[in-house]
Amino acid sequence: MAFENPTREEIADILRNAGNIAVVGLSDRPDRTSHMVSAAMQMRGYRIIPVNPGAAEILGEKSYPSLKDIPEPVHIVNVFRRSEYCAEVAREAAEIGAKVLWLQQGIISEEAAAIAESSGMIAIMDRCIKVEDSIALGGR
Repeated sequence: MAFENPTREEIADILRNAGNIAVVGLSDRPDRTSHMVSAAMQMRGYRIIPVNPGAAEILGEKSYPSLKDIPEPVHIVNVFRRSEYCAEVAREAAEIGAKVLWLQQGIISEEAAAIAESSGMIAIMDRCIKVEDSIALGGR
């Protein structure tokens, strides 16, 4: 069976009920897409937890070297890494009990999606979380 992203209604529900969002590959450089998207999501009221082993703090939040180092529950794992790294991120997301694996626009990994789904997570691929938030929830 071919992979299908959740419907817009399902994505709206995921975002409406989102707890902590761990952002794997969040750059500390303001000119990077991961930084801009995460800053916008933070301004919309989402709690962003940076995952970047090379930074101590990003967007005013402590940065962690890996998902396993985050000491609190993570609802969504939002991934800004190349496709070949996503299966490992999916395994780590499953280990920490995340509910959603979200691969940003341009990132596709059937292996990561299969790992996520077999672990009970919802997988989303090739979609920008900021764009989906704007479409699904508008001005909330």
